[in-house]
Amino acid sequence: MKAKALMKKYTMVIALVVVFILFAILTSGRLLLPQNLSNLLLQNAYVLVMACGMLLCILTGGNIDLSIGSTVCLVGAISAVLLKSNFAGDPTATALLVILIGLALAILIGMWQGFLIGYVHIPPFICTLAGMFLFRGIGRAILDSKTVAISNRPFLNIFGSYISIPGLDDIERIVELKGRPQNQPIAYSALIIGILVAVFLVARFFMSRANKSKKGYKLDPLVPGLVRTLVISALLIYYTWKLANYKGIPVMAIWVVAVVLIYNFITSKTALGRYFYAVGGNEKATKLSGIDTRRVYFLAYTSMSMLAGLAGMLVATRVGSVNGDTGNAFEMDAIGSCFIGGASAYGGSGTVSGIMVGAILLGIINQGMSIIGLDNNWQYVVKGAVLLAAVVFDVVSNHKKGKG
Repeated sequence: MKAKALMKKYTMVIALVVVFILFAILTSGRLLLPQNLSNLLLQNAYVLVMACGMLLCILTGGNIDLSIGSTVCLVGAISAVLLKSNFAGDPTATALLVILIGLALAILIGMWQGFLIGYVHIPPFICTLAGMFLFRGIGRAILDSKTVAISNRPFLNIFGSYISIPGLDDIERIVELKGRPQNQPIAYSALIIGILVAVFLVARFFMSRANKSKKGYKLDPLVPGLVRTLVISALLIYYTWKLANYKGIPVMAIWVVAVVLIYNFITSKTALGRYFYAVGGNEKATKLSGIDTRRVYFLAYTSMSMLAGLAGMLVATRVGSVNGDTGNAFEMDAIGSCFIGGASAYGGSGTVSGIMVGAILLGIINQGMSIIGLDNNWQYVVKGAVLLAAVVFDVVSNHKKGKG
């Protein structure tokens, strides 16, 4: 039974490892190239960010937000136009003001939709579907159906630069590139950061066990937990070494890690986080216990829209421009990551760590298929099949049935 429970608990992690190895073989190792591993993070940063917000919506009862792709477009459009105008006169001041304006706009959108859903009781699907059309249309109108390039250097640096330590990351070594020896700088700071974080994870594991033992709590078996921590630490060091061989750690990773840590803390360590689970588990009982469920819905959709605004700026920075199709179908990637990562389609269950696994799994599938050169039509087929399999697994493993 323990082995069965362990397999069930780490099903998606096992699937992630299997898929990664599979695509590493199918791509003849090209997936493991430093540039491709760096792009894996950059191309999926927006998914990792938005999936955290989508989790809160799903927890409230399997609800989703269909408008976030359009919010990405709208915030990106306004940001691009304002940056191009340099309205503050100074590029740095303009960049900072644009970030504040973009996030404020996204929060206002979320508050509006959260109010309609939580207090006016508009069904989330209908409300956010309307928002999907509305915000996309406004974004395209602002862009005047054109592509607006972003050239504001401070703005690009805030979201799209790489961590660099002078004197450490500019050391070069001779490497073989296309059969010829060439100089290539190694960003050793990336490896050092990876080692420090790995050491912290191991130390935190032992400190946590010591603290639980001191308080008299029951301890989980030592070996499985230690092995898991060591494996994660080893993979982290390996990944940062790969990043060191290609420009280093992108600043975008800092934004992603910050969002993930904040939302993991909210959902696992705060009373507010438990409210989202309670609403999804039994909304009527939650109301009777004195919790304002309207506020829970309001906060879920406000939070979701805020993260969509941040994602809009991340995407605009990575692409370097914004057009009317920016953010198209992004909501599907966020929703898919949550369900693949173990969030229940019925609400009430799901973790930030789980959806991160789902987002990375989806990202590996996307990148692996692109490297192979699989036709775009079949890429949709594969992603749809993976999403369906994840939801079926959730329903079957938890013995849930739809209403007859």
